Amino acid sequence: MDEIFKTFVRPNIVQPTFIYEYPTALSPLAKQKPGDPTIVERFQPIVAGVELGNAYSELNDPQEQLARFQEQARDRLAGDTEAMPIDEDYVNALRYGMPPTGGLGIGIDRLVMLFTDQHAIRDVILFPALRSERDRGPERGEPGREGGAEQ
Repeated sequence: MDEIFKTFVRPNIVQPTFIYEYPTALSPLAKQKPGDPTIVERFQPIVAGVELGNAYSELNDPQEQLARFQEQARDRLAGDTEAMPIDEDYVNALRYGMPPTGGLGIGIDRLVMLFTDQHAIRDVILFPALRSERDRGPERGEPGREGGAEQ
């Protein structure tokens, strides 16, 4: 479901949009919506097809968190490379108690993508040395896709 959304829906969202009510299976650390265990309290702001951030209410029930980690571990064994491993330390910390909490993470690099009309995050990262040689381009004598020496 997530891949279908990322491939066919998100690229066509132009206006600033908040996507919310994500399936529980896609958000193993988010708190479930009261009255509906299939949905979590999570949203993502999207502008011009770019996900600018991620926000959710933190799950603070240790038993529920352990059950979700166990489900993720089963998915991982079945070949899902994005599934999370069980984090026993995190579950133990939850057992001591965590008040209701949440957060929003917005990436500066994603805002720069939006403001500069770039479509690849690699084109706006702050430290170009982290970009692969192939992606740097022919400017300043650097090898790249066009006109540069192949390595």
